[in-house]
Amino acid sequence: QVQLVESGGGLVQAGGSLRVSCAASESIFSFTTMGWYRQAPGKQRELVARITSGGSTNYADSVKGRFTISRDNAKNLVSLQMNSLKPEDTAVYYCAAERRMSATTYWGQGTQVTVSS
Repeated sequence: QVQLVESGGGLVQAGGSLRVSCAASESIFSFTTMGWYRQAPGKQRELVARITSGGSTNYADSVKGRFTISRDNAKNLVSLQMNSLKPEDTAVYYCAAERRMSATTYWGQGTQVTVSS
């Protein structure tokens, strides 16, 4: 069973930075894509950023230029560096790993990010 463990969430003031990381229990090369999603209270879960096994990335328009997703293949780690944080970035952030061939997505337990104004 694939396990994804997030870390690094917390409370930060608007304009500040946070880095969240996701440790996978197996090689991240085995996943087609890995990504970060977020869900704010009363809202649907939305894609924040995604990175493919080849290193291609895409971002939600709301975070472009502020967030950067990266991967450390040796450590089976995917991270999201979040700069210039805004109160509207407040949400539970979830790590996801997708295997397209089997149409399977694995989820972490989530980590809370709270941005105060």
